[in-house]
Parts: sequence; structure tokens; C-alpha cells
Amino acid sequence: MMRVLLTLCSFLTLNLAISAGALSAELSPNLTAKAIKLAPYQQRDFQDEVFYFVLPDRFYNGDKSNDLGAAADDRKRALSRGGLDKTHKGMYHGGDLAGLTEKLPYLDNMGITAIWLTPVLRNQAMQAGTSGYHGYWILDFTEIDPHLGSNGELKHFIEQAHKRNIKVFFDIITNHTADVIKYEECHGADGLGWIVKGNDCPFKSVAQLGKGDSYTPLIPVGSENLKTPSWLNNIDVYHNQGDSHWAGESSVRGDFAGLDDVDTNSDKVVTGMIDIYKAIIDEFKPDGFRIDTVKHVNMEFWQNFSPALLAHAKTQGINNFFMYGEVYSFEPEILSRFTVEGKLQSVLDFAFQGALQKTLVEQQGTDVLATLFAKDHLYQTTHDSIENTNVNQLVNFTGNHDMGRFAYSLKQSKHNYSETAQIKRNLLAHAMLYFSRGVPVIYYGDEQGFVGDGNDQASRQDMMSSKVVSYNDDDLLATDKTTADDNFDTSHLFYQSFAQYAELYQQYPALRFGKQNTLYAQGKPGIFAISRANSPTGNELNKEQELLIIFNTSSHIESLDVLRNHTKRYNNAKLVHLSGPSEGDNKIAPLSFSIYQLK
Repeated sequence: MMRVLLTLCSFLTLNLAISAGALSAELSPNLTAKAIKLAPYQQRDFQDEVFYFVLPDRFYNGDKSNDLGAAADDRKRALSRGGLDKTHKGMYHGGDLAGLTEKLPYLDNMGITAIWLTPVLRNQAMQAGTSGYHGYWILDFTEIDPHLGSNGELKHFIEQAHKRNIKVFFDIITNHTADVIKYEECHGADGLGWIVKGNDCPFKSVAQLGKGDSYTPLIPVGSENLKTPSWLNNIDVYHNQGDSHWAGESSVRGDFAGLDDVDTNSDKVVTGMIDIYKAIIDEFKPDGFRIDTVKHVNMEFWQNFSPALLAHAKTQGINNFFMYGEVYSFEPEILSRFTVEGKLQSVLDFAFQGALQKTLVEQQGTDVLATLFAKDHLYQTTHDSIENTNVNQLVNFTGNHDMGRFAYSLKQSKHNYSETAQIKRNLLAHAMLYFSRGVPVIYYGDEQGFVGDGNDQASRQDMMSSKVVSYNDDDLLATDKTTADDNFDTSHLFYQSFAQYAELYQQYPALRFGKQNTLYAQGKPGIFAISRANSPTGNELNKEQELLIIFNTSSHIESLDVLRNHTKRYNNAKLVHLSGPSEGDNKIAPLSFSIYQLK
């Protein structure tokens, strides 16, 4: 991979040298996109952020004393002890809040302004032969998982991030808790085994329940008081209808892979969940929440939950508190329901990720992007209880801890891309992430060329030196390192490129607040052109501005005649950034992008 890296570094140096504008023509470790130069975090708009999404357990081990979680003699937290096996991709690896705190300069220098943590509340350490390193099996909603540190260490991390003007967002869960409740029909009278139905409990509908066809839920002896707050130990605050099969009624009322599905239809549960997260806001003062499994909760819950927490955050002086939800759907018609009807401020834009997949992995036409953006109006709404929601608040990403990394999709493509092509397509995907409407999220490790072997556990590699064989045999992009090495290389091509994208993003308000219009798209790989027009707001930083951004998704040089003929007004635009070698005034290099200023 080193020859590819040297070729691309030469390529990068060349195109930077011909870039115009205020940006430096050379990339170096002394980057200038520091969060401290931005508006104070207490005042900063959500649309100003560049996010870094990280699993703390897989990032850096700053305190080896907490690797096993709870102390051996801690009876209350006994289920939160153990699960450490650094050689197993489904077990704890030792990363913690102390490690994240230590590596804040690494994130700051990349232009990161907000850190999104996977859930950090106390988990059930082991279940079905794997561990809760990811944080989604919560037992206690009042304290931090001991594998990651203490409540005090979380407060210290947030304090240190805030000193750098970096925000911290928590990943929260309302849909389920850890798997404690069992069903007699599936697990036996004591709830300790799978004795009737094999390895799952088929979902039973409300109609079946009405006919008396229901499960007999139970809590195994000794597990009656495992959850905190105590009301979560009551069987009647759960749906108890068996395992979801991810469709229809089961999607909202079924157990999520066996996890206890909270009855969010209940007023008692709505109030209880609101109180849980009010307390989290009171104690830790995070800057916002990413909300897990949103589409698996009934819409009425969100209509109460979101306004209540936003109002409460304001009472704590967090006026810009922001929440975005995970709605795992690639259809804007479905995604937008949760902002329009559900009163959430924003959602993760899976539809955008799907469009990147189609255009840059599958080589479909750029009209795929035009079709997606033509539906942006679906998100525009105003709620009495929250501020306007709009597409510039959608949260963009290329891949994640569930679906896997964008680099893996490229590696597995039927087009059999060369290493150079994989690198260029990955960089172009991230350029679209930063410069299309929406807020960019970097999935941890992408800035170091991580690839992975698929989704879920296969995409959750260690940034610190890994001992997992299936991670360490990966051929990382643009480096000779493997995941067996520490991967915090600030000279990595992707790290440097993302830092530069962040500089551009922060330099031009139109990239954060500008209305996006599609100027040109085509039914094959090639030109996709958009404008971003920002109206003045009275803020000196938000002057009237209009940019033209041209992406070339083709592996060939493309003519810009189609765009120039489309509208003459762009003929006199000023070039401010060119990501590829200059091919002349009327052409754009393969798999590259350019940005022009019009106003």
C-alpha cells in the first residue's frame, strides 16, 4: 500500500498547490482547524459541528485498572464485571473514558467539534457468549459502566472536551433494557434455559394476546432487582410479546434480539423515561443526544419525549441542546416522519448513505443524488415546542458500527476497484459528506483507512494496538500499518484530508447553512453539481455567500460544458478549492471535486 500512498500524496500536494483561497497549500501536522477558533460551544449551532462517532471500548485504554469492570466483591454490580478478551471481536478490549480524554488533541487537530459516544451507562457485561462492550444492554441508567470509568471520569472528560470547545453527545436508549425477563414457554419455569422453542420466542401480536395466546413472563430468582431506577424491575412496564421479526407490529412491540422491550405506550413509562434522561442532563450536562432504535418505538412517545427534554435542557442553561434519532431506513418518506410527526430535531440520514453507496460503489448515475435531494422538502417543518427543522440539520455518514464501513463496501464491490480507486472513492464520499447539505460524521478509524470484514462486530476495530486476528489481517487504506499498531497517525492521508475538509466547512458559512440546489446530474457516473446559497443573518460570520460545488463520480476526465451551457452565470466563478489535478478550465479530473465562490 505504500506505493499507492506515495502516489496519492504527490497527487494531493499537486492539487493543493493549485487550490486558491485562504487555505494553506500544504498539509502538515500543524493543522489550523481547531475547535477553539469557533464560536463557543454553548452558543454554537448544530449545523456548525463536525462529528466523530466512537465506541469508547475500541478507542484507547487510558486506565487498565478498570478493564474488568466492576470489582470482584461488588455484589450490586456483579453482572457488570468481566467480558474482557482482547483477542475476541465480541468482547471488551479495555478502551475507556480516560483514553478518550488523553486523545482529545488528536480529535481537535482533525477539526472535530463534537464527539458522539456509544452508550456509556452501566451494562450487563455478558449475554449469549458475547459482551456488552458496545453499551446497548443497559442495567443501570444512573451510573457509568465500570469498564469505561466512573461518573466522575465522564464529567472530567466532558469538562476537558468543553475546554477545547468540543461538544459531547450521548447515545441513549428508550426502546429496551438488558435481557433479564424470560418467558416460561421458551426458557422454562425457572427462566434459565431454552427448552421449548429453540433459540427464540416467536412474536405474539396484540390480537393473539386478546385471545389469551400470550407468554408467561418471569424474572429468574436473584435477578428481581438488577435494574435502576427500580421501576424498571416491574414486569408490567414491558411489552412481553416475544422476539421481534423486524416487521409490522413486532417492530415496535417485540424484544430487540431478546432485549426487554419497554412498553413505551404506557404513560408511566413515558414519564419514567423522560425523568431518566432529565437526570442525565442534570448530572452530566451533555450537549445533546443521539437516540437509538427510534423507529422501534411508537410515534406518540417521541411527541412527548423530545419537547420535554429540550425544555428541560434549557432550564439547565443548555440552550442549544440537540437530539437526532437513528431511524434505520433508506426512504426519506419514512425518515422525515420522525421530524415532522415525532418532533425530533433531526435523524441520521440513511438515505444519503444509500445514495453514496449507489453512486460511488455501484456506479449508478448522479441522478440518484438529484432524486434524493429533490425530497429534502419533506423534512421542513416548524413545531411550537422546538425550532425549525431543516435538511441542513440532517446527520450525514458514510458507514457505521452496524452496517459496516464504506471502505469495506468498496473493497467488496463487483467492480474490483484497485487500491488507488478505493482511496479516491473513499475521499470523494467524505467530500460529499462535508459539502452536501447536512452535518458530517466521521466513523472512528475511517480517518486511518480502516476497512473491516463486514458489519457489526467486523466493523468495530481497535484504534489502539489490537490482538484480534480478523482485524489485524486487514489491508488498511493509504498506510502500511495494520490494526496491530496504534493508529493515531496525524500524517495519514485520510486524517489530513478530513482536517482540510473541516477547514473548508468552517471557512464558508454556505457549506453549513446554505440552501442547496441541484444544478446538474446525469444518468451515468460523472458530473453532479450543486449550489449552496447562504442568506445574511446579521451575524458577521454569516455573510451572504453562494458556492458552486462540482463532484465527478466518474473514473474519467469530464467536461464542464454541460454545466456551463446549463447556466452562463457560473462562467466567472472564483475557484477556491480543487481536489484533483488541473485539467484545464473546462474539465474536471476523475473522482475529484471542486468548489467555486459566486458571491
